[in-house]
Order: sequence, then structure tokens, then C-alpha cells
Amino acid sequence: MEKEKFIKNIPFAEALNMKELTTYQEGKVISRTLAQREGLSITLFAFDQGEGISTHSAPGDAMVYILDGSVEITIGEKKLILSEGETTVMPANIPHDLKAVEKFKMLLIVVKPAK
Repeated sequence: MEKEKFIKNIPFAEALNMKELTTYQEGKVISRTLAQREGLSITLFAFDQGEGISTHSAPGDAMVYILDGSVEITIGEKKLILSEGETTVMPANIPHDLKAVEKFKMLLIVVKPAK
């Protein structure tokens, strides 16, 4: 019987380059879910230049880590420009949006209360 896996869509017990786990596609936002459980989601994204996610809020804290490129993130009234190697947290229930200044890749981790 196979043991339950909590992380999916990537090989186990291998050295992986996080930037190479998702690819850019012209005019699109590409996502790859790595974990989706009650209270936690981990997703890789690749955004083409000019693409984004419109203003919304989430019931959990959302941490983004930029793997490549740069993005403008608005959190409430505050605007940030993040580039490769930088991170920020978008607090639960605060409106936020993202727009690709140039094509960029990010790792998104959302932690929310369990029901």
C-alpha cells in the first residue's frame, strides 16, 4: 500500500531547482499546486509580463517568495516591487493584487485557520 503524500506534482528525494518547476507561457498565468490541504496551500506560479491577479482578499496569510523577475504587489494602500529572492506576507482579509512588472515566478504559501 502506497504511503500518503502531502506534497504532490514534484519528484521526491531529488535535488530540484525551484525556478525550473514551472515555465512561462505567453499571455498566461501558469500554476502548479504542490500542496492543498485544510489550512495550507503551496503553489508555484509563472506570470507573463503584464499578467496579474486582480484585487481580492483571502482568509489566510499569504506569503510570496519571488523566484525570478519582478512584480508589483499592492497590499491595502501599500505598493511594493519585489524581485528575485525577495518575499512578503499579505495578511489575511486585507485586499491585495499582483501585476507582473516583467515576467516573474513565485512560490505562494497560504496558511489559514482549519475549520
